[in-house]
Amino acid sequence: MRLPYFTILHWLDIAFFLILFIFLVILSVKAAQNSVKLLLSMIFASFIVTAFGAVLGLVILEKYTKKAELLNVEQRRVLINETLVLKGRVKNIGKFKINYCKLEIKLVNNGWGGGGFTKGTFFKPGGLSLFGSKDEKKQRPNVVKAVRYIITDGLNPGEIKNFSAIIPYPPYFKNTYLNYKLYCH
Repeated sequence: MRLPYFTILHWLDIAFFLILFIFLVILSVKAAQNSVKLLLSMIFASFIVTAFGAVLGLVILEKYTKKAELLNVEQRRVLINETLVLKGRVKNIGKFKINYCKLEIKLVNNGWGGGGFTKGTFFKPGGLSLFGSKDEKKQRPNVVKAVRYIITDGLNPGEIKNFSAIIPYPPYFKNTYLNYKLYCH
């Protein structure tokens, strides 16, 4: 796992909730002067609330300060080794440096419904099978999901970098649908 690159906004979030925790501990000490159990429960509750707030703030800042977009994405199927090559460019459209980007690629078989309806599409027939069934084949997966790190060495604001990702492309796939999503931190 890679650690996210913290901006000044991230550090301000942590500092705010740390100061809030200290303030709540001081209030708890003043409020529960005689009861140790009450003091400990108030400090624990303060810790839980401020930790949850800090983590939530970091997640929100991570989502809205680290923005990138994909440009000129091209896909090409390579038949010799049954792979799909995805090429393109990543541009940092935010105001802060991005530490790394990962691309989640999902390849779905019969993504546009081009396969039609076949026997057993909606339900599998039951009953007694004395001589075995011709339909008993090994289930093949209809979705190939891959996560590739495409930018690992940082991306400054406004900078553009090329990327390529290679994912397996099963030979039985027909009418495929390619879906990809970019996550930057």
